[in-house]
Amino acid sequence: MPERGALMGNRGVLHDDGRRIVRFSRGRRWIACVTEFKGRHRPVMAPNRYTELFFLDEATALAAGHRPCHECRRADSLRFREAWTRAAGLDPGTSLDELDRLLHEDRLEARGRMRRWTAAVADLPGGAMVAVDGAAHLTHGGALHPWSPGGYGPARPAPPGRVEVLTPRTIVAAIAAGYEPVTAPRLGARAASREARPV
Repeated sequence: MPERGALMGNRGVLHDDGRRIVRFSRGRRWIACVTEFKGRHRPVMAPNRYTELFFLDEATALAAGHRPCHECRRADSLRFREAWTRAAGLDPGTSLDELDRLLHEDRLEARGRMRRWTAAVADLPGGAMVAVDGAAHLTHGGALHPWSPGGYGPARPAPPGRVEVLTPRTIVAAIAAGYEPVTAPRLGARAASREARPV
């Protein structure tokens, strides 16, 4: 399926034995993995195994509150932790368990409900995701690119004033501190090359 996405997410076992989604998350280690790693294969939504989530790209995964996996994306995980701890003023050796604890506090405002906040688009780094008129958009160069499962549409001007930010505040700070999320092609998304690239 071409719109499967570039990354697979894990936030625990979310489905029951009938493969129905019955919970929003389980645990606080929300990670984003590559879809191919060391030849491993697994059935999707196997009983009592974590539920596979698929993201268009890393900007989408970050907006959903997931961080890079430390096993299959170790270099990205280390870069993310370095940028995140620098932005937060924490020791660069802060454990991933502590990072997950702090991220979990930031991304949820209540059980099953993501925390949202507002900012002017001009104050956000490229790679953050925002909602405008009920639709998700990627920020880049002070403009917005409409999101879809197949990629991003052409740029549109940012609206005046503040917008709802979908990416958790601490992850936006890590992006602003130098972590570059990889995104799917932005212009002519459905016809463009599928090669991912940083914003």
